[in-house]
Amino acid sequence: MDLANINISALTDTVLAWAPKLVAAILVLMIGFWIVGMIGSAIGKSMEKSGLDKDLIPFIKSLVSVLLKVMVVITAAGVVGVEVTAFAALIAGAGLAIGAAMSGTLSHFAAGVMVLIFKPYRVGDLVDIQGTVGHVSEIQVFNTVINTLDNKKVIMPNGIATSGVMTNLSANGKLRVDLNVAMPYEEDFEKVQKIIKGALDKVTEKLPDEPTIEIEKFDENNILLAVRPFATDATYWDVYFKSYKEIKKAFGEAGITVAYPTRRVKNV
Repeated sequence: MDLANINISALTDTVLAWAPKLVAAILVLMIGFWIVGMIGSAIGKSMEKSGLDKDLIPFIKSLVSVLLKVMVVITAAGVVGVEVTAFAALIAGAGLAIGAAMSGTLSHFAAGVMVLIFKPYRVGDLVDIQGTVGHVSEIQVFNTVINTLDNKKVIMPNGIATSGVMTNLSANGKLRVDLNVAMPYEEDFEKVQKIIKGALDKVTEKLPDEPTIEIEKFDENNILLAVRPFATDATYWDVYFKSYKEIKKAFGEAGITVAYPTRRVKNV
C-alpha cells in the first residue's frame, strides 16, 4: 500500500513538473503558427506591392512558412526541455533516413525551382499538363495549382507536372479556333466564303488575323469547310460560340439551307 502511494505521489510530482512545460510548449506552437501565418501574409502583400514576379510570390511564401514553422517546433521542443543541440543532432542523425523517405518530395522541390528558372509556364498561363487543362494559379514549393476550365482546383506535384509533355497554350499569345461549317453542294464556294468572312467580322472578340476559310472535305450530304479564326486564351470560347452563332444567322439571311441525311420508309 505504501509502495502504491509512493508511485502515485511520484507520478503526481512528475505531472506537476511537466505540466507547465507542456502547456507552455502548446502555447508556443499555437501562437508561433499564428505569427507565421501573419508573417506569410505580410510578406505576400509586400512582395505584391514591390512588383516581384508573380510566379515567385507563392513559392517564396510557402518556403518561408515551412522554415519558420520548423523554427517554431524547435523552440517548442526547447521549452519542454529538449536541448536544441540534441535536437539538431537528432535531425542530423536521421537526415539520411529522412532524405530517403522524402526523395520524392525533394524532387518536387527541385522541379519547382526549375520551373521558376526556365519558365515553361507561368502564373496565369493556360496550360495542358498531364491531361489537365486550365490556368496556373500558383507555383508553390512542392506543387503547381491549376484551375481547370470546368472550375476544378487541381494540385499537381511539380515533379509530376514536369515529367511529361507540357503544352503552354498562352505562350504564343493567340490560339487558333477550329470550326467546321457545312456548305450545300449546289452553293458557290466563293459566295459562301464571303458570307462566312462577313459573319466572322461581327465577332468582336476574335483577333484581327486573317481567318482560314477553305474546303476541308466532301461529305455525303454537304461540303465540309474548315473555318479557322484566332483568339486569345481568354476569349477562345467567346469566339468559338459567337462565330457559330453569326455564321448560322448569316446563312439564314442568305437563304442557305444545309442538307441533312434523310431516310425513306416504304410501306409493305
